[in-house]
Amino acid sequence: MAAGELEGGKPLNGLLNALAQDTFHGHPGITEELLRSQLYPEVPPEEFRPFLAKMRGILKGGGGMGAKDVAGQKVNIWAENQSIASADMDFNQLEAFLTAQTKKQGGITSDQAAVISKFWKSHKTKIRESLMNQSRWNSGLRGLSWRVDGKSQSRHSAQIHTPVAIIELELGKYGQESEFLCLEFDEVKVNQILKTLSEVEESISTLISQPN
Repeated sequence: MAAGELEGGKPLNGLLNALAQDTFHGHPGITEELLRSQLYPEVPPEEFRPFLAKMRGILKGGGGMGAKDVAGQKVNIWAENQSIASADMDFNQLEAFLTAQTKKQGGITSDQAAVISKFWKSHKTKIRESLMNQSRWNSGLRGLSWRVDGKSQSRHSAQIHTPVAIIELELGKYGQESEFLCLEFDEVKVNQILKTLSEVEESISTLISQPN
């Protein structure tokens, strides 16, 4: 197999995108054969397989750089089975990691490192959010909407048609469908919430302004 067959920027970027979708974004079912046939059709399966494992390891773990390869830069931040995603590398750490990978036997080429670097800089935020969502046990807030409406029902006729705030919360766990919670607040409750938020904001401002 010629080295250039695995150097192409577009195929490697497509491969990294597919691995991210399969690993971090909840779209399983992307098979090795599908990736090879769509991205590297000229590469035999027995040669594509180790290349795929290498890229998967760099992105999501399962083998990678030892601490001694980092040339003195944060030498103990990466364990043998960590990756750019599990270590949540910033861009300086990423460049040190990829440089070390180009120098180790059986590592990656400079062209491959450039593609990986560009991919991570574009996808770091989304992958980090996905990993955080997967690590949560409880439901998280997915969305919020609100409106002001007139109260249509009440035990007291004087309260009918008085303004109320309707707040709808979209809640859910990773990989599960959303649940919706609808809350109704009259003017008194809204003022109480605003007062509490103002007190919280004041407390945060006081903590921030305190000298270390």
